[in-house]
Amino acid sequence: MKKLWLTSVGRYEDLVQKLMSQMKTYGFEVNGHFWKDDLDQLAFLAVRDELLDSKIALWGILASDEDLSKPTIRYGLSLLAIAVQAQRGLDFPILVLQTGEEQLIPEKLTTPLNGVDVLTISDPGLGAKLVTNIHRPVGEISSDYRLDIYGTAQIGQWFEIGPESTSWPGAMFGVAGGEITFHAVGPKGELPSQSVLNYPMKGLKLNLGEKEYTAWAVQNELDAQASYFVKVEGFPESMVFGPYSTEEAADVFVVKLK
Repeated sequence: MKKLWLTSVGRYEDLVQKLMSQMKTYGFEVNGHFWKDDLDQLAFLAVRDELLDSKIALWGILASDEDLSKPTIRYGLSLLAIAVQAQRGLDFPILVLQTGEEQLIPEKLTTPLNGVDVLTISDPGLGAKLVTNIHRPVGEISSDYRLDIYGTAQIGQWFEIGPESTSWPGAMFGVAGGEITFHAVGPKGELPSQSVLNYPMKGLKLNLGEKEYTAWAVQNELDAQASYFVKVEGFPESMVFGPYSTEEAADVFVVKLK
């Protein structure tokens, strides 16, 4: 049976109960949790495995515009979305179920949530629309890069990047806000226990628009099976990454996290 996973950003107990009852009439089960806004403990990753369950066909985020304007909540939801999309694809359906009266504009959300569908929780046709989304065929949005996140309160947060299908002559990763403290190269999908770095570089400065990024880089060749892993302290506003290049003008990817 396909299921809906519901993340209630606020303590919207009555709305959660109502939605669960509503979906039950359509024969769908709703599982979920109340959001814990605790970045230091990386609480946002607590439900990663539940969202990776193949029975979960839709992720609904119950929140107001005010909820989604808080930087800590935006950051946590962004990283959870990255973790889910890394395994389930960029086309995995995510909906914002909006509470409150202030209209939420999807384009103002962070990069991992940019362009998600927004439905009003008071919409009388909400149940039918959710069922439609649960049954919607999931396509395959292609990307030139891989991006994932790992972490616990003990080991900290680690980002993984690499090419999707081509090869890179190395990799660069930078943050605006936060601090990179360690890097490594290894097989994709798990933090390496040991690593040999080719020409590692630290403290590179990049300016994109009005933001300054501090980046680290390596010249290890990466293919679809090898990744660059970077440990970041703090919670950056955005990050920039891509293949290593000695050219002033290089192709990079920018992901807004707050």
